[in-house]
Amino acid sequence: MKKMIELFLPMIPPTITAQQHKIGNGKFYDPQELKVAKLKIRDALIPFRPEEPFDGALRLIVKWCYPITGKHYDGEYKYTKPDTDNLNKALKDIMEDLNFFVNDSRVASEIIEKFWSEIPGIYIRLEKL
Repeated sequence: MKKMIELFLPMIPPTITAQQHKIGNGKFYDPQELKVAKLKIRDALIPFRPEEPFDGALRLIVKWCYPITGKHYDGEYKYTKPDTDNLNKALKDIMEDLNFFVNDSRVASEIIEKFWSEIPGIYIRLEKL
């Protein structure tokens, strides 16, 4: 079994997050924009699914690379919304659904960063500790 997966999903990362649920008829639901964002990430991840889900202590490194706007420069940290923890919640849920890991509770170490980038996308590294 592999000990590490490293990939880059070229795309404009979503700005809507898992925390932006709506309430209707007393239940939480995802607004259409969030459903579309989750599907976009899911579809991009499918080709990278491991043969077996990772288990045991894992490290997840995610770098959210947003297209440069305004006076920002390539590699500059993005310190505005969306929040990194909210971004990663949806990503980890999708990765668990696609069997990247047995359960997202296995992620014992997590590094999440946001940048402005000339090449937008999501860099992901999942490794056994």
